[in-house]
Amino acid sequence: MAANQLFSRELVTFVAATFFALLCSSPQVRGVDYAFMKDATQAANVSYYDYIIVGGGTAGCPLAATLSERFRVLLLERGGSPYGDERVEDMTRFTDTLADTSPGSPVQRFVSEDGVINSRPRVLGGGSCINAGFYTRAGDDYVRAAGWDLEATGAAYRWVEDVVAFHPELGPWQAALQGGLLESGVTPDNGFTFDHLDGTKVGGSIFDADGRRHTAADLLRYARADGLDVLLWARVAKILFNVRGRRPVARGVVFHDSKGRMHKAYLNAGRGNEIILSAGAMGSPQLLMLSGVGPVDHLRSFGITLVHDQPEVGQGMADNPMNAIYVPSPSPVEISLIQVVGISQVGSYIEGSSGARHSASPRNFGMFSPQTGQLATVPPKQRTPEAIARAAETMRQLDDSAFRGGFILEKILGPLSTGHLELRNLNPDDNPSVTFNYFSHPEDLRRCVAGLSVIERVIQSKAFENFTYPSFSMERLLNMSTGFPVNLLPRHDNDTTSLEQFCRDTVMTIWHYHGGCQVGRVVDAEYRVLGVDALRVIDGSTFNASPGTNPQATVMMLGRYMGLKIQSKRLKAEGSAGTKL
Repeated sequence: MAANQLFSRELVTFVAATFFALLCSSPQVRGVDYAFMKDATQAANVSYYDYIIVGGGTAGCPLAATLSERFRVLLLERGGSPYGDERVEDMTRFTDTLADTSPGSPVQRFVSEDGVINSRPRVLGGGSCINAGFYTRAGDDYVRAAGWDLEATGAAYRWVEDVVAFHPELGPWQAALQGGLLESGVTPDNGFTFDHLDGTKVGGSIFDADGRRHTAADLLRYARADGLDVLLWARVAKILFNVRGRRPVARGVVFHDSKGRMHKAYLNAGRGNEIILSAGAMGSPQLLMLSGVGPVDHLRSFGITLVHDQPEVGQGMADNPMNAIYVPSPSPVEISLIQVVGISQVGSYIEGSSGARHSASPRNFGMFSPQTGQLATVPPKQRTPEAIARAAETMRQLDDSAFRGGFILEKILGPLSTGHLELRNLNPDDNPSVTFNYFSHPEDLRRCVAGLSVIERVIQSKAFENFTYPSFSMERLLNMSTGFPVNLLPRHDNDTTSLEQFCRDTVMTIWHYHGGCQVGRVVDAEYRVLGVDALRVIDGSTFNASPGTNPQATVMMLGRYMGLKIQSKRLKAEGSAGTKL
């Protein structure tokens, strides 16, 4: 009993810091040298293209590669290359990426107005360069609701999967999680599949058998080299419009390189040429507003010249809430990524990750580390570099047993709770203000509570018995998890007796935020911005709900899908035989 109490005290102070650091173990990836990729400092002062894509992320890379097959394309990425960057390539350095708050980091941290710490990518390849790698398609119902063609989306998914998706091998802890989910009634057993199916499955991974990360940037290998220019560290300030006609027409963009020099890129003359925003759920609505497309009163409060009054820009922002329970293990556990998912009937997805790395070198625990400030032994107002360094050293000296276990987490379907995004200032490099209103819709809260009940059954299952202490009740695990400062929200005395309060107080992000330029509100079914010509938005900001258990596969698919669709329709209109969808 004394040993268990000591173990519990160590855990409540330190262990949860491992959650995403647990995900890290793979060799460094060798770099790729694309002939069409260069620093924006080497760009011409003025240039002309058929398509200008803003944002070289999860959607922008496959979109650019596809459109380059027939047209001249410029892809502008505000960050750098993932290749040669060990923080991205080497998963043992994964935590360094999330901890790095420097201007050159592949990650840009932000805190929502809800008090939840979050991150957005700033690197070619976008979120696929900094995430935990889980790969899964959207369900057929989602595809139909989005108005996409099932056969065409299947082909686009396969195009992506040929480069970035792999079958992970399960270790004992993940296999026990899989068995526990099935024993708990999350059935049937769907084995390994990329498909979104009710029940328990092993999903895909963007890490191959050697641990090499494959990202959306790798999809640029499909590009026609003569058809594409990729500019890195190109910070787009605004979209340029011709406003002399009946409707505003996008005609170019202004961007700055890393030395602050201004450049302009314009669309070539000719019908069908377009600017496409793929800057993500934070960047795309922000750039529309900075360019004069957004709520008129909000834009005027910043002195922005109005191009088109569009009150829906920035609305419908949503972030799927995540809640996690740490389960200490009496047995050694492998370091594992999120590999198994239980797609339950209660509107909650159950996943898990296990293990922690301990060595003579200082610990670094990513989003759950003293270095990042999300989960730490250091209170938010006391997080000086010196205090953080002391906390990291304390964690380094802990015995391995204090870090033995895993997190079982839930992400809820949807969500139904939504918020909004607004400008803070006129600097496109700064984060806008965003509110997600987690659990403001009662159904989201119900799903969270129901998901916690599933997690409890998994922990108590026979399949999971080798990885949990019989003396650790669910209330004790909840109490342990509540003690982890995972956000900037206050705690309440009833966190362990009210699952609703536990959900609210321990909410975290799983980085699946979306909205701000939604279909039917800001863009039409073809992703064209309403009220404006020659401008589209193609990325996660257009989603009304998060697709499946992880959106990255669908965002990459959408880039390919819409690239083919745009190409096909344009060539057909011009009297040519286009690429068949």
